[in-house]
Amino acid sequence: MNRAFLPFMKSMFVALLAVSAVAIVVADTAQAAAAADPAKGEAFYGAGDAARGIPACVSCHGVAGNSTIVQNPKLAAQHEAYIVKQLADFKTADRNNPIMSAVIAKTLTDDEARNIAAFLSVQSLKPGAAKNKDTVELGKKIYRAGIAEKNVPACAACHGPNGAGIPAQFARIGGQNQEYTVAQLTNFNTSARKNSAAMLTIAKRLSPEEIQAVADYVAGLK
Repeated sequence: MNRAFLPFMKSMFVALLAVSAVAIVVADTAQAAAAADPAKGEAFYGAGDAARGIPACVSCHGVAGNSTIVQNPKLAAQHEAYIVKQLADFKTADRNNPIMSAVIAKTLTDDEARNIAAFLSVQSLKPGAAKNKDTVELGKKIYRAGIAEKNVPACAACHGPNGAGIPAQFARIGGQNQEYTVAQLTNFNTSARKNSAAMLTIAKRLSPEEIQAVADYVAGLK
């Protein structure tokens, strides 16, 4: 190699290192800018945005995500990534709700969705309780062991023994309002909700009585 060429190669190498360093800094800055802000999420959750016609989340989902309206889900301690995904799904035909789809989700920015999810994920969930002692054993059996003859897997396989779920993949369902869980399983059963291929398959194999039993059992999980 021509020795006169070496200084040029060295300078090019230094320049490439500098460019790489800048790229790393830019990427790190962008990631930091995209980080969720729970404080902003709390403010939005409690007040909404009247200028854009977005109501306060707290009015339907309760203080700190503990809904006392049984038709609406408790969102406290729900996995952050799962909430973000559901808010995105409400913008599609795969999950439809007159309020969430038409009024709220389509108007939220990605940052707002992440902020709200970050706030809710760190709230404490107030436990529920099973109400129907006559079906609790059936619900327990389905949740823990599934229904082999109907090829229904155990709910616990994905949602965990205490209903805590798996972050970003499977929802936390322990302690959830019975009525809400029944409605969602029914929606999957009828294909009114289509944003989970697994649940579409499983729910179609459950009878209304089995749906009610497992929803009641889930409400009492802690």
